[in-house]
Amino acid sequence: MIDQRVEETHIFHEGHDDDLDAEHGWTSEEALADEEHPMWRSERVALNSVGIDIGSSTSHLIFSRLTLRRQGLALSSRFVVVKREMLFESPILLTPYLNRTTIDTNELNAFISEAYRKAGLTPKDIDTGAVIVTGEAAKKKNAEAIAALFSAQAGKFVCATAGHNLEAILSAYGSGAVAMTLDQGGDYTVMNVDVGGGTSKLAVVQRGKVVDTAALEVGARLVAMDENGRIDRIEDAGAKIAAAAGVRLSLGGILDESEKDRMARVLCDCLFEVLQRGSLSPLTQSLMLTPQIAFTDRIDALLFSGGVSEYIYGFESRDLGDIGNHLGKRVRERSSNLQANIALKNPQVRIRATVIGASQYTVQVSGNTIYVSDQDLLPLRNLQVVTPQIRQREPLGIEDVEDAVDKALKRFDIVDGERAVALAIHWELGPAYPLIRTLAEGLGRAMKEHIDKGHPLVLVFDADIARLMGNIIEKEILPGRGIVSIDGIDLKDFDFVDIGEELPDAKAVPVVIKSLIFRHSEWGRGHAHHH
Repeated sequence: MIDQRVEETHIFHEGHDDDLDAEHGWTSEEALADEEHPMWRSERVALNSVGIDIGSSTSHLIFSRLTLRRQGLALSSRFVVVKREMLFESPILLTPYLNRTTIDTNELNAFISEAYRKAGLTPKDIDTGAVIVTGEAAKKKNAEAIAALFSAQAGKFVCATAGHNLEAILSAYGSGAVAMTLDQGGDYTVMNVDVGGGTSKLAVVQRGKVVDTAALEVGARLVAMDENGRIDRIEDAGAKIAAAAGVRLSLGGILDESEKDRMARVLCDCLFEVLQRGSLSPLTQSLMLTPQIAFTDRIDALLFSGGVSEYIYGFESRDLGDIGNHLGKRVRERSSNLQANIALKNPQVRIRATVIGASQYTVQVSGNTIYVSDQDLLPLRNLQVVTPQIRQREPLGIEDVEDAVDKALKRFDIVDGERAVALAIHWELGPAYPLIRTLAEGLGRAMKEHIDKGHPLVLVFDADIARLMGNIIEKEILPGRGIVSIDGIDLKDFDFVDIGEELPDAKAVPVVIKSLIFRHSEWGRGHAHHH
């Protein structure tokens, strides 16, 4: 774990990147000399990281080794991941339940401990990581129990609770859909469809960005069977699908193969209604968890990820006590008959299309570039970064700012003001008071629900306006409310930040930045920020 104090980041110096040495033309002797130089430790760090995915249907872990390099010379410069090495991938666990909605955390903990053992690692060997919880795992009772499993390492881990939209985005990055649009270039557009146990998440990707998402209750484990083939779980959506398929379900009953196939046909029909972006039947409308896909332009390629994708692409054929095999077969048949201009592509990752861990590093922010309305607000831990896309041209209206923040919060399923966040603001319009005042008022309005629930307003700018913005908000817009405003740091989607207390000797504030890491190139992540 990287300590809050920058001077202690040397604990991560554990390796050297030969590829980068060759890239810069260094000899082994020069590399050794560079490694021994005291500045080396502030320019490159190596981390053992773990990605832990706990979902309604399946759970698994990925251990990785990450090498990070500082991009610039300043202490506030961003580090980027320059090398990823997979150390160990656990088996896939069918998430254990005590009852219909309560996860068995004892069995889950035993699985996690066994994964560490097989990887040849202990929690002390792990520097940082990410725990992604979705579906039933994300509900309050389960989330609190799961958080307790990692309480001893709470400072190391990012714990991201993913709603339907964020799940869709994470899957699009994890499957390689985002990287594919960058590799193809232009307006090449990919739809990633992540078909899991309880839900399917759709993401439309163009130019390295997820431009639209949707989710519906189509999945393999809407009805689940025990080892004897008897039904032991029936989800509400499963009952709807069975009724539409003319299948009678009862706990303790048995589904024959023809009944599974009839249900799979109905599920497949509903899924394709959504991905083909036509009109929806009443049944499909009743299964929608989000608004329908609004993107109407051409789709060039279709990718599938998630557990059912293993069946769709023919990598799995076992009966796992659900209807995944039948659903995968039906989806594969329908996909092969898509219109000619949509290509069915293979994802880079299928069921493991999730984060492989998190990177983590510390930067210093000068006391001259921060505004804190009350020092008791610090420290702040694990704030999720949200990046509103504010229109960078005049005239700028308060409503423009409010709308941009609102859209960004919804994109990450942050809609109830329950979680504190950090808004990362890209700003090109300069320090003119009327514009800054407009920005401040729009931010205050958009974050009113968060502020009313006792959360501080945390702002991070890439332009030198933090103190000015903090003063305006504190004195003119939200007097008496908690405000933390920082500049000089570049943040992106999937970042989380800790903001520490001011270091008296350095007259600086340490900021720990933790970034969710995927298997693919870092340059496709998030939104581009240009200073």
